Amino acid sequence: MLYINFKELNRNHSTLPKIVIAGNWKMYKTQYEAKSFFQDFSSLAQPQPGTQIVICAPFTALSILAAYTANQPAIALGAQNIHWLESGAYTGEISAPMLTELDVKFAIIGHSERRQLFGETNETVNLRIKAAQQVGITPILCVGETKLHRDRNATESWIISQLEGALIDVDQQNLIIAYEPIWAIGTGDTCEPCEANRVITLIRSQLKNPDVTIQYGGSVKPSNIQEIMAQPQIDGVLVGGASLEPDIFAKIVNY
Repeated sequence: MLYINFKELNRNHSTLPKIVIAGNWKMYKTQYEAKSFFQDFSSLAQPQPGTQIVICAPFTALSILAAYTANQPAIALGAQNIHWLESGAYTGEISAPMLTELDVKFAIIGHSERRQLFGETNETVNLRIKAAQQVGITPILCVGETKLHRDRNATESWIISQLEGALIDVDQQNLIIAYEPIWAIGTGDTCEPCEANRVITLIRSQLKNPDVTIQYGGSVKPSNIQEIMAQPQIDGVLVGGASLEPDIFAKIVNY
């Protein structure tokens, strides 16, 4: 199969997306811990030119981190969710205006944990994406298959259905997609970089805009980041547990 090296194109055309390395802290870190992390991480991180780092912190830590990222253009803030309405009786949710007030630039939407544990659907994912884009926040849309899908040879059809449902009337000029093979996260199974590249090639083939930044997210660590990023279709990574320690995340960023 012939692969187009979009990363090489990105180096030659400044209007195309940057490499994006995002850390998803999930439900970890207090404000004090977030501040301590950033102080250490910012002194260790030396990303390649054109690389955008995103820290997707818990909502409670966004305010304190905003003061630090304001002077660090290579590091941006991301949220872990966003509601599709500006306000309302939606306990536990957070709106786009609340996030833009804190200078949040990115938002993870449709993460596998949100889908599996909190009932997220393609329809609600679609609404959240459009709400983010309306205020200039870049959505990081997560798609991926379970072990059951893979065992039934349904990886391709499942991911295509996720994309079709999530991307209705979505502006693909302001979008990141993260492929997370659910079957390979915390299970002991491994998604080889070449297989991740194959699935990401499929994802790209379904898009109206072939220049969308597409990340890989699945047990990313310093020992495999170079091989992952060497794949021609992979434009970055969405890092979970390995983003919680400043020295480990810095090694990933500095690959």
